[in-house]
Amino acid sequence: MTAGPPVGVGPWEGAWPADAHGELPAYLDPELLRDGDTRNVLDRYRYWRHEAIVADLDQRRHGFHLAVENWEHDFNIGSVIRTANAFNAAAFHIVGRRRWNRRGAMVTDRYQHEHHHPDIAHLGAWAGERGLPILAVDNVAGSVPLEGYAVPRRCILLFGQEGPGVSREALAASEVVLAITQYGSTRSINAGAAAAVVMYHWALQHADPGPGQG
Repeated sequence: MTAGPPVGVGPWEGAWPADAHGELPAYLDPELLRDGDTRNVLDRYRYWRHEAIVADLDQRRHGFHLAVENWEHDFNIGSVIRTANAFNAAAFHIVGRRRWNRRGAMVTDRYQHEHHHPDIAHLGAWAGERGLPILAVDNVAGSVPLEGYAVPRRCILLFGQEGPGVSREALAASEVVLAITQYGSTRSINAGAAAAVVMYHWALQHADPGPGQG
């Protein structure tokens, strides 16, 4: 078996970057410059300090929050959180158990703002204080097709877990329940895939073109 391509970049080659005063810019990490950067980040963030990346993302956070119910320690939560990072959500919220399976997040949760709510009532109160409508995503009776729906710029997108879906309490607390139209035989799609579809739908309506890989 042949080895795959190297992950990230190696040590900085040549003279290190310098600002107008001849000093290393504050956003760069000397250890990464020395040892290389193998983190799962865009090329534009190579060699940046972790805090500098978060600060830069904070300047461009989008208006939607993402919430996931965590009653059964579902592995898929991690992939949902990873997608929230890709779409630069304002924050992500874990409802239920404080501990959640972070493996699927691939460390991307470190670049986001995390909130915990013991139950749906707590999330609802938090959202109400900030004027954020909750939009649940589940293919239940009475749900509204996602395609064609004008999602608000500021909102909370709420997802359930693989299998049980969104809880009754969450459905009752939501302003609307959206469903992704499907065309095959399966009853539902993976929670991570569903989250990606809904966040992309939001981005098509509200997001500016991203910064790209450069």
